[in-house]
Amino acid sequence: MVLPLTTRARAKVNLDLKVLGRRADGYHELESLVAFARIGDTLSLDPAAPLGLSIAGPRAAGLPADDGNLVLRAARALAAARPASRLGRFHLVKRLPAASGLGGGSADAAAALRLLARLNGIAPADPLLREVAMQVGADVPVCLDSRARLMAGIGERLGPVLRLPPLFAVLVNPGVAVETVAVFRALGLKAGETVSAAGKASLAAPASAAALPGWFASTTNDLAAPAQRIASEIGEVLERLGAASGCRFVRMSGSGATCFALFDDCHASATAAKALQREQPGWWVKPTLLG
Repeated sequence: MVLPLTTRARAKVNLDLKVLGRRADGYHELESLVAFARIGDTLSLDPAAPLGLSIAGPRAAGLPADDGNLVLRAARALAAARPASRLGRFHLVKRLPAASGLGGGSADAAAALRLLARLNGIAPADPLLREVAMQVGADVPVCLDSRARLMAGIGERLGPVLRLPPLFAVLVNPGVAVETVAVFRALGLKAGETVSAAGKASLAAPASAAALPGWFASTTNDLAAPAQRIASEIGEVLERLGAASGCRFVRMSGSGATCFALFDDCHASATAAKALQREQPGWWVKPTLLG
């Protein structure tokens, strides 16, 4: 009997995000420092079953379990790149909201590649995994090992793994799906257009815990404004998080609509999350640790 393999697909949080321009092929050049939360989806793989996917969990409604899902796309991409690969049936427990700026689908795809790598004896550092991940989606490579690092380009350039100090956070999504394509469309850059270099110096990670406040003050998320034009609820989330007792910083993640707030410790973040959940029971509110 072959036991299922299991892994966690952790939520990706963009601590900042710069848009440097739009390439001639239409893709946007980005720079971002990403961290990963202690919360996420769970993916398991049954090697004894044929390739397939089932989905359950609090956020499973409406998600495709066919080839439109990034989990199966990742599996097929690996099989195409390494035809002798063993596959299997995946089961996804979906906890992260979809189209929320947390890279949930990309994290799921990366989790599928990790499980298939374990099944097929592929080393985690094998360049094949990174190549296949990039074929599946721009955020999939950084989700492969789900550790804090700088990412650039369209996701293909990754910096070394970083050791960030513990970031006690509350993640909040107002229940509004925001499609990344729509946000970039609202940003309005034309193919081949480069954003002015003023204020767009190359991104660097904070040098220490003491440098974090200044680092956050000097960075931004360039997608926040166009995302709020699509989903005005983001503004309310930012306002409510910013007003929470003990909140030190608040920002939108990725292309939205999820926002994060940072606190001094886990007690402050948990207290703020409970208070906000009481005020807005329809919102997705999760205290967590980023790193």
